[in-house]
Amino acid sequence: MAVGSHTGAGTGIPELAGVPLLGSLFDLKSDSLGTYLRAQQRHGDLVRITAGPPGLRAELYCVFSPEGAQQVLGSEAANFRKDNSFYQEVRESFGNGLLTSQDEDYLRQRRLVQPLFTKRRVDGYAGAVAAETEVTLRAWRETAVVDVSDEMTRLALRAVTRILFGTDGDAAAGVVDRCFPVITEYVLRRGYSPANLPRSWPTPGNRRAAAALEELYAVCDGIVAERLGDGSADGNGNANANANGSDLLSLLAGAKSADDAEFDAVELREQVLVFLLAGHETTATSLAFALHLLARHPEQQTRAREEISRVLGDRTPQAADLDRLPYLTQVLKEAMRLYPAAPVIGRQAVADARVGGHTIPAGADVIVAPWVTHRHPSHWPDPDRFDPDRFTPEAEAARPRYAWFPFGGGPRACIGQHFSMLESVIALAMILRAYEFEAVDAEVPVSTGITLRATGPARCRLRSLAGG
Repeated sequence: MAVGSHTGAGTGIPELAGVPLLGSLFDLKSDSLGTYLRAQQRHGDLVRITAGPPGLRAELYCVFSPEGAQQVLGSEAANFRKDNSFYQEVRESFGNGLLTSQDEDYLRQRRLVQPLFTKRRVDGYAGAVAAETEVTLRAWRETAVVDVSDEMTRLALRAVTRILFGTDGDAAAGVVDRCFPVITEYVLRRGYSPANLPRSWPTPGNRRAAAALEELYAVCDGIVAERLGDGSADGNGNANANANGSDLLSLLAGAKSADDAEFDAVELREQVLVFLLAGHETTATSLAFALHLLARHPEQQTRAREEISRVLGDRTPQAADLDRLPYLTQVLKEAMRLYPAAPVIGRQAVADARVGGHTIPAGADVIVAPWVTHRHPSHWPDPDRFDPDRFTPEAEAARPRYAWFPFGGGPRACIGQHFSMLESVIALAMILRAYEFEAVDAEVPVSTGITLRATGPARCRLRSLAGG
C-alpha cells in the first residue's frame, strides 16, 4: 500500500468509513477483497479508502466500473503507471522484467518477447502440458482425496519450468517451489507496509529473503549461462539442431529485435523470474477453482465431461482442440470471473484524471479490482452464482469489454494469456476425463497476494473413471 502525499478531501469522491485515526487499515489487512466489495456496494464505482495513522496514511482511489477500468488500463494507460511501492518491491526481488518495467525498457522487452508468444509458437507447448498432466493423473491413482489448490500449483509449476528450461526444468522446479513462498511473503509484507527498514539491515526477515533470492538467482543464472554459451538458438530465436530443444529460455537467449537489441544475462534472468511467477501461480489458480467449482456443481461437471468425451474420445488433446471445447472454455472463464488470479491491479496517477464524473488527483494511488468488477450487479445478475453460460458468444458480446478482465488490459495486458488458456483447457480436459470430483470443502477462503491464493484447503474426493 503506497503512502499518498496528497489528500483527497474536497474531491467529492465518497470515502469508505473506517475507525478514527487509522481509517480502514485493519479491514484491509484482515479482508482486503471483502473491503473493496463493500466499498462498491455502499458507495458505487469510485470510492476513496484511507488507511494508516496521520503522517503515514495511504489513500486508495478505487475504480470499480468496467468503463473506469478501461480508462486506467486502456485508453488512458499512459497516465496510470506502475510507480507505487508494491511494484517497487516486486522489482527489487524479481527484477525489471515485463511485469514491472516501464517506458522504453518495457517497449524494448515487449518487442523482443512478443514473437515468442505468437499463437503458433505457444500452440507448440501443448505436448509438454499434456505430458505433465499425465504425470499428475498417474500420481492420483492410489489417492482418494486431493487438495486441488496444492495439486494444480505443482502441475502448473512443472509445466512452466519444463517449457522455460527444457531438460533442466526438474531442478529449477524444486528451487522455485522452495523459494517463491518466502520471497512473495516478503514482497507483500514490505509492499503493503507504510514504512520499511532497508533491505540491507540483517533482520531475520531480510536474511531469509536474501537467502531465498540467492538460491533462486543461482539456479536461473546457471541455466542462463549454459544457454548463452551453447549456441542453443540462432539470431532469429530458432532452436539450433544441436541445442537442448526449443525451450523458451533458449529462444529468449537468441531473440533479437529489428534494431539488433537483445537480452543480456541479467535481463534474461529477470524475464525468467517474471515468467515463473506469472506463468504458474495464475494458471494454477484458474485450474484449481475451476475444478473446485465443478466439484460443487455436478450438473456442469457432467456437461463438461460429455463435451470432452465427444470431442476427444481417448486421444491426447492438442492445441487445435481449444476451439472444439467451447463449454469447457466457458467453465474456465466463469472460474476466472469468480476467482481472478489478479484480483486487484494497482497504478499511480501521473496527472489529474476525470473518472466517473470526479477528479482523481495527480500522484494518487489507484486500484482497479477484477474481484469487484467481475461481481458488478449491473453486468452480472446473481453474481456469486457459478454459471458457465454467462460466456456464450452472445452473452459476451452484450457486455462492456472490461466487465471481465482477468488478464488485465490495454498495452500492459498479459502477454501469456493464450498460453494460460491453452494450458488450462488441455489440463482440465485430461483431468475431467480421468476422474469425477466431489467437493469435500464447501467453501475455500482466499486472500490476495501478488496473485489470488487459497488460504484454506480445497479438497476434492476422486472417483476414477473407466478408460480415463
